[in-house]
Amino acid sequence: MENKNLEIKKTPWQRYGWLAIVVLVICFYVWAITGLTFSGIQDSAGEVSKSIIHGLFHPDWSYVYDGSGEDLVSLIIQTLAIAFLGTIVSAILSIPFAFWAARSPKERGQKIHPKSTSGKFILVLIRTFPELVLAIMFIKAVGPGSFAGVLAVSIHSIGMLGKLFSEAIENMDRSADEAIIAAGGSSADVFTLATIPTIIPEFLSFTLYRFEIAVRSASILGMVGAGGIGTPLLFAIQTRTWPRVGIILLGIIIMVTAIDWLSGTLRKKLV
Repeated sequence: MENKNLEIKKTPWQRYGWLAIVVLVICFYVWAITGLTFSGIQDSAGEVSKSIIHGLFHPDWSYVYDGSGEDLVSLIIQTLAIAFLGTIVSAILSIPFAFWAARSPKERGQKIHPKSTSGKFILVLIRTFPELVLAIMFIKAVGPGSFAGVLAVSIHSIGMLGKLFSEAIENMDRSADEAIIAAGGSSADVFTLATIPTIIPEFLSFTLYRFEIAVRSASILGMVGAGGIGTPLLFAIQTRTWPRVGIILLGIIIMVTAIDWLSGTLRKKLV
């Protein structure tokens, strides 16, 4: 009898809510697909595809290094430098934003916490601008080159790292804080002896993860003139120099794969 009563008490949403969700998802996909305009495949698509594949299997090895500073090795090093410097700068600048956006233990039980809300809003505002847009803006301000790329990576990464850092602060284990306070420690003791040692491994892990993304971004920023390997890649595509495109793409693949492996190995040791 009890099981029958429980079944009778189920609301219509509990019974058929999953069906409504499925219908909404299907409607969303139909709307998205019907909004696309398919203009067809160009006549030269097959020829271009064959040329790109031929370039990948017959790369221009002479471009790997020629000592000019514009070769593949030099520009990959420049791309890594843009990503590394941008990530380091953003990691340092993200720390105050993270503490600003993080909710304190007292605020977690409150519905309104204006301090953390304003901090989170600033981080969302920073993340709103894509790196390519930031790169174009900084190119107009400081001129084309790697400096504009560093600024674009740095500013965009502040928004992402600030968010991740603030969540790490909110979710950190507070048992060490309570132990220091119970032993008569001050707020400075809590911060230096408990908070910092607890959050630093996660901060470093998030910074390494962001560096992986920054390497990919720095490879593309050169296409708008912000330095790195993207600039010669764009020129090679425009001039249809497919062997040059092939060696550049191989260099990017090797660089990204190596950074992903190294970063993943280091993050496993940190966390």
